Amino acid sequence: MKSILRIFALLFAATLLSGCDWVVMAPSGDIAIQQRNLIVLSTVLMLLIIVPVIMLTFFFAWKYRESNTDAEYAPEWHHSTRLELIIWSAPLAIILVLGTVTWIATHKLDPYRPLDRIDANTPIPAGIEPLVVEVVALDWKWLFLYPEQGIATVNELAAPVNVPIQFKITSSSMMNSFFIPALAGQIYAMAGMETKLNAVINEEGVYKGFSANYSGDGFSFMRFDFHGMSKGEFEAWVERVRSDDVSLGRQEYLELEKPSEREPVRYFGSVDPALYEAILNMCVNPGAMCIHEMAHIDRSGGAGVESKQNYARLRYDNRHAGDLIAAPGATFPEAGREARGDEPQGHQPRAVSPEDTTPQPSDPNEIDESMRPISPDEAPRNEGAPGKPDDDRGPSGR
Repeated sequence: MKSILRIFALLFAATLLSGCDWVVMAPSGDIAIQQRNLIVLSTVLMLLIIVPVIMLTFFFAWKYRESNTDAEYAPEWHHSTRLELIIWSAPLAIILVLGTVTWIATHKLDPYRPLDRIDANTPIPAGIEPLVVEVVALDWKWLFLYPEQGIATVNELAAPVNVPIQFKITSSSMMNSFFIPALAGQIYAMAGMETKLNAVINEEGVYKGFSANYSGDGFSFMRFDFHGMSKGEFEAWVERVRSDDVSLGRQEYLELEKPSEREPVRYFGSVDPALYEAILNMCVNPGAMCIHEMAHIDRSGGAGVESKQNYARLRYDNRHAGDLIAAPGATFPEAGREARGDEPQGHQPRAVSPEDTTPQPSDPNEIDESMRPISPDEAPRNEGAPGKPDDDRGPSGR
């Protein structure tokens, strides 16, 4: 009877495990394969300690059981130099090896690092440029922009096999996570920030991609198909997308980014080339101030009193994407001075609305004398030696 129960238990466990997706351990991209190998190596190194400890635990429990009168009884034993060396040297060696391997792999598999090989046996051929894909995590769908091809898709991604891919990843609002297990590890997508991932797919097929970070009601359906194609199939796919007469501009994007669930695959045959930068800088909405504009103001010393008007232009909430925000905030430093430092100055400020003229820096010669900065020589000085501050009893202390 017990043997029958064991058989049923094993069959039940096998049935449960048959539903597991082992794509992480059997990937199709070189980066994911290297990550898989690191996982396997790390696990094996740790098992070199765990397995002997577990086996010795059972062995000691059996050997020194109460009924075994032949076992040595040493109640006064308290130390063994040989045992201490064995106990500590083995874990120390494992930690050194594991730390070295992980340190090397962490730098080699840096997602920002351009690829240096197609697979274990094929280096990157000279002259090959990566395919650039701009990824935007929306609520709750994925937008993929192909700047070189001038197209965009929703919830469908495609790339040719054995060609490096450079993903530029951002989000419209909520923090999210871009994850194609067969291709590479997950990378976070954050509003106002750009993360990157360099990867390559080595086998043709259709692979699952999804969000690996909870982002609200529609998170469960934030999935897409990633198609690994031959170069000819990829070119045909690009032409099929281009044949769609729907274009993606700023107004179309503002409608698209509104929260929706179970969004079907959609194609856009043409795309505003400046759309991704506007999404990244959170200023797709007309009148909104871009992040790079505010950064330019900050680097230039601030915008003075008028900067209080910028608050309304910096507010961002895609749930109200249709609301126009137009505040007359300053877009140049009030003093009109050049930015300190040698770094690039960023973009010129935009007009708040089509009717307004583009704000320009004030002429240093026209600065109000009352607002002129005071030089160190003109600053007031305290006469005499400094003394202790007076208390409430008066200068004499009485």
